[in-house]
Amino acid sequence: MDFEISEKLKIITQMIDEFMDREVIPLEPELHHGTFRDMLPVLSEKREMVKRMELWAPNHPKEYGGMGLDLVEYAIVSEALGRSPLGHYIFNCQAPDAGNIEILHLHGNDDQKERYLRPLVEGKIRSCFSMTEVEMPGSNPVMLETTAVRDGDEYIIDGQKWYSTAADGAAFSIVMAVTNPEAPPHLRASMIIVPTDAKGFNLVRNIPVMGHSGDDWASHAEILFQSCRVPRENLLGAEGQGFRMAQERLGPGRIHHCMRWIGVCNRAFDLMCSRASKRMITPDGKTLATRQIVQSWVAQSAAEIQAARLMTLQAAWKIEKLGPKAARYDISFIKFFVANVMQQVLDRALQVHGGLGMTDDTIIAWFYRHERAARIYDGADEVHKVAVAKKILKDYEGRAVR
Repeated sequence: MDFEISEKLKIITQMIDEFMDREVIPLEPELHHGTFRDMLPVLSEKREMVKRMELWAPNHPKEYGGMGLDLVEYAIVSEALGRSPLGHYIFNCQAPDAGNIEILHLHGNDDQKERYLRPLVEGKIRSCFSMTEVEMPGSNPVMLETTAVRDGDEYIIDGQKWYSTAADGAAFSIVMAVTNPEAPPHLRASMIIVPTDAKGFNLVRNIPVMGHSGDDWASHAEILFQSCRVPRENLLGAEGQGFRMAQERLGPGRIHHCMRWIGVCNRAFDLMCSRASKRMITPDGKTLATRQIVQSWVAQSAAEIQAARLMTLQAAWKIEKLGPKAARYDISFIKFFVANVMQQVLDRALQVHGGLGMTDDTIIAWFYRHERAARIYDGADEVHKVAVAKKILKDYEGRAVR
């Protein structure tokens, strides 16, 4: 395994780091006083700058206007972008669009690619993904109540979804719904493209989360499908392949998330060390950095971030070389490990900042609120831990250990 970064990628990440420091991070105070929607004019300006720098859509296909980076290359870029909540959107590789682009690229037909994939990569429209349901366990995607019943040349979709991220203002949703109720559990659901202006598509509300009102397109929506009719040609791939396609989407998606979380860790770590070095705590000028407990937090955080980064790059490398199935347990490892490292680093950074850390005068509190969900979405930590433990223990059945 060789994680040596090419000269080209070094130049790309250097350009991104400089752009983030100069153009993106200074915009963050506006996050605390307005919404992403309020910031759209300035964000659009920054997005145009990224296009001119030829850094647009780094992980998306070249033939549709992206940079075409592979998974390991994009993982390193995602780490750089993750230092700010605005980074991925400005470079057009934000969730859920990134995952939807992957699905459309892999499984969309020519018409679907031109109608939905190309404008997504070009940044002309946004999308959402509707899988999680209110009454069903989100960590088990084979348990769905939403149905899509064939009626001539159409599907009639009925059901309730929530945590459909960025549905407010999206042009379409990729919806997971049961099309084959009599089939085995993993072959019951399909993915269907549903335009958000389709009759029967009802955005009920943006869900208030962790003190955020949800009055914004950068939110999580509850959607009610009431006899929502769409053409059968909106089916992605084959009927009954929704679960398989979701797993294809979630594997690389977890790499994206984990490297973004490491970017969050890097930002929090920098802020923590800077604060510790400058904050005087005694009349003779001693700082927080002189205290062993703070030194311990710094050392522990540095080691955990490095471990998280190497684990994630290894999982990305394995997906690239052997495929998502071979990397299944590596993906589970990083999902719960990196999410918890991020929580711990953020908590230490906040603690070092004291009362300042509780305010929105730094980005720490914003990250602390918005990233708590990392231990829940894409499969709760506990689900991944149980899956990994079962696999490990099964390998020991009937095995003599001396």
